[in-house]
Amino acid sequence: MLWALAGSRVALHQLYYDPNIENKNLAQKWLMQAQASPQAWHFSWQLLQPDKVPEIQYFGASALHIKISRYWSDIPTDQYESLKAQLFTQITRFASGSKIVLTRLCVALASLALSMMPDAWPCAVADMVRLFQAEDSPVDSQGRCLALLELLTVLPEEFQTSRLPQYRKSLVRTSLAVECGAVFPLLEQLLQQPSSPSCVRQKVLKCFSSWVQLEVPLQDCEALIQAAFAALQDSELFDSSVEAIVNAISQPDAQRYVNTLLKLIPLVLGLQDQLRQAVQNGDMETSHGICRIAVALGENHSRALLDQVEHWQSFLALVNMIMFCTGIPGHFPVNETTSSLTLTFWYTLQDDILSFEAEKQAVYQQVYRPVYFQLVDVLLHKAQFPSDEEYGFWSSDEKEQFRIYRVDISDTLMYVYEMLGAELLSNLYDKLGRLLTSSEEPYSWQHTEALLYGFQSIAETIDVNYSDVVPGLIGLIPRISISNVQLADTVMFTIGALSEWLADHPVMINSVLPLVLHALGNPELSISSVSTLKKICRECKYDLPPYAANIVAVSQDVLMKQIHKTSQCMWLMQALGFLLSALQVEEILKNLHSLISPYIQQLEKLAEEIPNPSNKLAIVHILGLLSNLFTTLDVSHHEDDHEGSELRKLPVPQGPNPVVVVLQQVFQLIQKVLSKWLNDAQVVEAVCAIFEKSVKTLLDDFAPMVPQLCEMLGRMYSTIPQASALDLTRQLVHIFAHEPAHFPPIEALFLLVTSVTLTLFQQGPRDHPDIVDSFMQLLAQALKRKPDLFLCERLDVKAVFQCAVLALKFPEAPTVKASCGFFTELLPRCGEVEPVGKVVQEDGRMLLIAVLEAIGGQASRSLMDCFADILFALNKHCFSLLSVWIKEALQAPGFPSARLSPEQKDTFSQQILRERVNKRRVKEMVKEFTLLCRGLHGTDYTADY
Repeated sequence: MLWALAGSRVALHQLYYDPNIENKNLAQKWLMQAQASPQAWHFSWQLLQPDKVPEIQYFGASALHIKISRYWSDIPTDQYESLKAQLFTQITRFASGSKIVLTRLCVALASLALSMMPDAWPCAVADMVRLFQAEDSPVDSQGRCLALLELLTVLPEEFQTSRLPQYRKSLVRTSLAVECGAVFPLLEQLLQQPSSPSCVRQKVLKCFSSWVQLEVPLQDCEALIQAAFAALQDSELFDSSVEAIVNAISQPDAQRYVNTLLKLIPLVLGLQDQLRQAVQNGDMETSHGICRIAVALGENHSRALLDQVEHWQSFLALVNMIMFCTGIPGHFPVNETTSSLTLTFWYTLQDDILSFEAEKQAVYQQVYRPVYFQLVDVLLHKAQFPSDEEYGFWSSDEKEQFRIYRVDISDTLMYVYEMLGAELLSNLYDKLGRLLTSSEEPYSWQHTEALLYGFQSIAETIDVNYSDVVPGLIGLIPRISISNVQLADTVMFTIGALSEWLADHPVMINSVLPLVLHALGNPELSISSVSTLKKICRECKYDLPPYAANIVAVSQDVLMKQIHKTSQCMWLMQALGFLLSALQVEEILKNLHSLISPYIQQLEKLAEEIPNPSNKLAIVHILGLLSNLFTTLDVSHHEDDHEGSELRKLPVPQGPNPVVVVLQQVFQLIQKVLSKWLNDAQVVEAVCAIFEKSVKTLLDDFAPMVPQLCEMLGRMYSTIPQASALDLTRQLVHIFAHEPAHFPPIEALFLLVTSVTLTLFQQGPRDHPDIVDSFMQLLAQALKRKPDLFLCERLDVKAVFQCAVLALKFPEAPTVKASCGFFTELLPRCGEVEPVGKVVQEDGRMLLIAVLEAIGGQASRSLMDCFADILFALNKHCFSLLSVWIKEALQAPGFPSARLSPEQKDTFSQQILRERVNKRRVKEMVKEFTLLCRGLHGTDYTADY
C-alpha cells in the first residue's frame, strides 16, 4: 500500500505541475489504474488525512467514489455500515475544509446510498438530515447545513448518471420520490427563514433544482416555486432561482398539474415590470433569465393551457409577454441574447393550435392570427442589419452568430406561413410596395432588405407558383436602389428562390436577369449571384436561348478576370452546362468552342512546363472547370423537367454528343498532362473526375469514348495505382459491362487493375486503404452488374478472395465496409459462377474465422451489421459448409474471446444456423454476441448500442 501512496503523490504532482504533456498523460493513466485497483479501498482513506494537500485529498475522495459506484459487488455486506460511518465522519470533517473534496465525498456517500436503497438503507435521506442536524457535531451549524445541502444536491445528480441496472433504477427512483418528503420541508424552512444567510439560500435553490429533475409532482413543489419567484428580487439569488423555476416547470410530468400551472401564470406575468426595467437598464442577464422562465412555461405547457378555454386571456397575456421577449430592443447578439430563446415557442404554439378539432381551432385562429402577423413584423425588425458603421465594429464571431440567428428567423417565417397562408405574402408585398413607392420619407435599405428576406424565406421552401403577388414583387425588384452588399445579396437570393416561378412565367425573366448578370461582376456578391444564375439556368433553361449569348459572354468575362473563388467558378460552369443543354447541337459546339478554347490553350502551355506547385493548381482548376461543365451539360431529353407543365420537345441531336466531341478533341492533351503528373493524386483525381462526371451525365452517349478511356486508365493504373482510377473503372463497369460491344475493353481493364492491385497486396497494402476500399467496391460492382467477369481464366479468384479477407482486418471503417459489401455480393454467386463456388468451398472457413475474430473484438462495434450481413449470406447460400465450419471454429478454447463460455458459443452458433430468412434478427444476435465477447453485456456502455 505504501507504493500506492507514494506513487499517487508523484503521479498527482506530475498531473498538476509537470509541463511535459507526455508525463501528464502517463500520470493520468497510472492514477486511473490505481483508482481501479483493490488497494484503492485502503490508500484512499490515507490520502484524506489532514496533512495532505487538497489535490491529494481530492484524488482519495474520487478513488472512493469510483470504488463504490463501479465495484460495489466487491464490498461485503457486513462492511456497509462501517463504510457509511467513515464517509459521514469525513464529510463532517471537510464541512469546514476544502469544498472540492467535500463535494467528492458527498458524491461517494450518495453513490453508497443509491446502492443500498431501498432495502439495506430504507430511510437514507431522512437519516442524512437527522445526522447533520445533530447538535453534538464539532462543526458549526452553518457548516453542517451547507454540507447537508451539498449532499442532498448531489444525490439526485448521482442518480441520473448512475450505472444502476434498470430494475434497480426504478426501485431507487420510487424510494427517492418518497424521501423528498424529508427534503422539501427543510428547503422551504431554510429559504423562508429571514436569518438564513445568502450562501445557504443559494444552496437551497440549487438543491431544489436538483430534486425536481426526479419528476417530483409539480403540486408538491408549489411552495418552493413561489419562494423561488420571491428570491428573483435578490440579485445574488437570481440565477439560482431562474434555474430552479425553469427545471421545475420543464419536467415532463408537470403538464398533469394544470391547476398549479394556472397559478404560475400570474407569478410569471408579475415579472414584467422587472423585465422592462432590466431592458431599460441594459441588464441582459436579468432579461435573459425572466425570458427563460416565461418561455419554459409557454413552450412546455401551451397545449395544456390552451385547453383551459376559460383562462384564455391570462394565457394570451403570457404569449404577449413572450412576444415582448422576441422583440426585445437591440441587435442580436451584441445588444441582446434573449430573443433567440423564444423562437421554438412560436412553433410549439402554432402546432398546438392547428392540432385542435375544427371548431376550437377556428376560435383560436381568430385570437392568434393577429398575434402571428405581429410576430412577423417583430421578426423582420429583429432580422434587420444594424447601420453600416455599427456593423463595421462587429467581430467576425458576432457576424456569424447574427447570420445563424437570421437563418432561425427565416425557418420560423417559413413555418408561420402554414398558419397565415397567402395573406402573409400579400402583407409583405403591400409593405414593400408602400416602402418603395412612398415619396414622403426616405426608406432605409435595412427595412427593404428585411422585407425581401421574408419573401425569400417563404419562397425557398413553399410553392409560390400560384401566388398573385409574385408578379408584382418581380416588378418591384428593379426599382430597389441597391447601395449595399447585404441588400444586393438578399435581392439575388430572392430572385434565386423565385426561379421555379420564373420557369412558369418566362416573360418575366428579362426583368431580373440583367440584375443577376450585372452582379456577377462584383466579387462581394460572388456566392449569391452565381448560385442565383445557376438556379435560373437549371429551372428556366428551355426559355433562355434568347439570352444565351449574353449569359455566356458575361460568364466568360468574369471567369477570365478571375473575379470569383474556385468553388463559385465551378458553380458558374455548372450553370453554363444547364444553359447550353437547351440549345441546338451546333449552337452548343459553337459556345463550347468559345468558352473552353482559352482554357485548352492554357492547358497546352501548362503541359509543356516542368511540374511545380503553381502550375499544378492551374491544371487542377482547369480540369475542375471542365468536370463541372460536363456534369450538367446533358442534351438528352429526360421525361419532363417541369412537372405538371406541357412537355417541351428538344430537337433530336444530330451526330455525336457535344461533350464526347470535346472530350475526343482534348483526349491527347489530357494524356500529355497525365504523363507528367501521374504520381500526383490530385491531378489524377481531377482527370478521372472529368470522365466520371461525363459518364454519369451522358450514360450510353459516352459509348464512343469507352475503348480509349479503358486503355488510358489501364496505363495510368499500371504506372501508379490510384483510387480515383478504380472509381472511374467502377462507373464504366456499372454502365457498359453488360453491353456485348463494350465488354472486351471493360474486361481487359478489369483484369489489368485486378492484377496490379493483387501485386500491391503482395507488397503490403496497409499504406493504401483508399485503393483497397475502391478495389473492393469495384469487385462488388462487377459481381452485381456482370458476374461473367469472374469466369475469366486469367482472373485469380482465389487471390482476390484472400485479399478481401485481409481487407476485413483493416482499421479503416470504410475499407472494412467495402470488403463486407464485396462478400455479400460474392456469396450469393456460389452456385452460378463456378470459380466463386470453388473458392468459397476451399477458403470459406478462412472468411468465417476473420468474421468471428472481428465480432470477437478486433473490429469496431459500429461495423457489426456489416459482419452480420456476411454471416447471413453464408448461412443462406452455404448452409451445409457453415454448419460444419462454425462448430469447428468455436470449439477452439478462447476463440473468438476468452470471456465466452462453451454454452454461450454453442447458443450463438445454433441461433445463427436457425435464422436464414430474417436478416434483422441475425444483426441483433451478432450485436448481443459481440457484447458478450467484449465483456460489455448488461453494462451502461450498451445503452445507446
